[in-house]
Amino acid sequence: MNTDLSILTLVKEASFVVQFVMFILLSASIASWTFIFSKRKELKQAIEITDDFEDEFWSGVGLAELYKKMSSDRFEPEGIEKIFLAGYREFARMRQKGDVEPVVQVESAQRAMRIELARELDRLDETLPFLATVGSTSPYIGLFGTVWGIMNSFRALGEIKNATLANVAPGISEALIATAIGLFAAIPAVIAYNRFSTRLDRLAGRYELFIDEFVVLLQRQAHSK
Repeated sequence: MNTDLSILTLVKEASFVVQFVMFILLSASIASWTFIFSKRKELKQAIEITDDFEDEFWSGVGLAELYKKMSSDRFEPEGIEKIFLAGYREFARMRQKGDVEPVVQVESAQRAMRIELARELDRLDETLPFLATVGSTSPYIGLFGTVWGIMNSFRALGEIKNATLANVAPGISEALIATAIGLFAAIPAVIAYNRFSTRLDRLAGRYELFIDEFVVLLQRQAHSK
């Protein structure tokens, strides 16, 4: 058996099963890092949009004027802006009927905003389950590769009359690489999942708070005329 214990050599000489496990883990790691960078950008953009919208919303601008601006063809609403548009659009539609009670107008607008809120949160949450899966399963997949590699090493060791540590060390080393790769894939995925989940929960809380505050304004407007 080759006594060269460099990582590249160990990977090349590993059994097919161990190499396949390494391939799965490296693929999962690459995919998770791709999702991490894209999700980080997506959440950052959603937070910035929320900050800018709230500044404009509470600046004293009229609701009708703000709706007209954001519903124009030149404007592409995102995040909280879609929630506002859904609520005010439904509120205006109900008021145009003329014979709808103010309470019904507000409740209809609130339902529309809740629906848009659910859609937005689903969109922001779509890649988080993958990170959770990589974080929870990668160590076990790597452990499977390690167990398989060690099992093969001891099987080969039983066929050698004068067995020494030098005979079994390469096989055990190549098997342990699978565990190392599993941890390499799992740790960033777990950290990213926890961080993104926390930021998403905070953003969802801001969306919920805006809906409640917006409903109060709509109630005032519904009873003003």
